[in-house]
Amino acid sequence: MKKDAKEGKSHDKYPEPEHKIENIVATVILDHPLDLNLIETRIPDVDYNPDQFPGLVYRLQKPKVTALIFKSGKMVITGSKSVKELVVSVKRILRTLMEHGIEIRGRPQIQIQNIVASANLHVYIDLEKAAFILERSMYEPEQFPGLIYRMDKPRVVLLIFSSGKMVITGAKREEEVAEAVNTIYKTLKENSCILGPAD
Repeated sequence: MKKDAKEGKSHDKYPEPEHKIENIVATVILDHPLDLNLIETRIPDVDYNPDQFPGLVYRLQKPKVTALIFKSGKMVITGSKSVKELVVSVKRILRTLMEHGIEIRGRPQIQIQNIVASANLHVYIDLEKAAFILERSMYEPEQFPGLIYRMDKPRVVLLIFSSGKMVITGAKREEEVAEAVNTIYKTLKENSCILGPAD
């Protein structure tokens, strides 16, 4: 792959862009309240200090996620690297609660709020030119070295760096991350914003 990238300036010979999900933030909603004091007394290794924070903090070691559990029956789960891992985490948390005598009724609603991913286009990018051609973008290198681009479809925010590295936020589905990376790569290529392979 890298050998191909060095064979010339042809855009077709650049390595394929890569992306990786770093964190999924999701809410889990139960249709009944939870007794956080009871959970604290029955489950070891939870943090609950209502004077400082209204939620109970429950850290799962495998998969490595953190759950903020609130009296209302709402939870915020962070740390998952995939939707599959998120579902496994939620099942494990609810199973642990039930095993310790905490009543869980009904089917939980899982809603993904934000997927944060990193990407590498493996090419150097002319950010000044990109800022000129990309509508809804902002590039002020004296304040921040990356270009901030609000993409319409999918609806995500991209932080693009001249090295070809990117951060993607705001996706609601895993497929949106791949779509955003492929779309921006194609747009930059078509508008001659690519300077060469970043090997």
